[in-house]
Amino acid sequence: MVTLTECHPVSGLDVYGFLRLTRTTLSRRRALSAVLDEYCRAHELKMAALFVEHAPGDLYSPAFVRLLDTLASPDAYGVVIPSLGHLGPSRTAAERARIIRDAGARLMQVRLPVSTFQDASGCRS
Repeated sequence: MVTLTECHPVSGLDVYGFLRLTRTTLSRRRALSAVLDEYCRAHELKMAALFVEHAPGDLYSPAFVRLLDTLASPDAYGVVIPSLGHLGPSRTAAERARIIRDAGARLMQVRLPVSTFQDASGCRS
C-alpha cells in the first residue's frame, strides 16, 4: 500500500507571495501574510518568499521585477496573491497576470471574484 503524498516531501512546489500594500498597517500586512501561508499549507505548497510592493508604481516596480527574477528558478511553481487587486489597478493587474503566466508560473488567488463562486447545488452564481 502506498502512503499519501502528504507524507512525502515533494519538490518543485515553491510559490511566491505578492502583496501590494500602498497604504496599510503592519497588522494588516501580517494578516494577509498569514492568509497566504495558510493557503499554501492547505494546498501542500511551500511559501518560499513574499514580495511586497509598498508604493504605487509602474508595471515593473522593484518588487515585481524581483518576483519575476525569482520565477526564473527551476523550483518556481507559482505566485499566490490574496486577490487580483494585489497586482495593481485593473490594466496593470491584467498585464502582470499575463507576464506571470508567460513566465510559466501558475497564478493562484486566495479570494476569487464573486462570479466564480458556486452555490451548494454546484451551480455558478
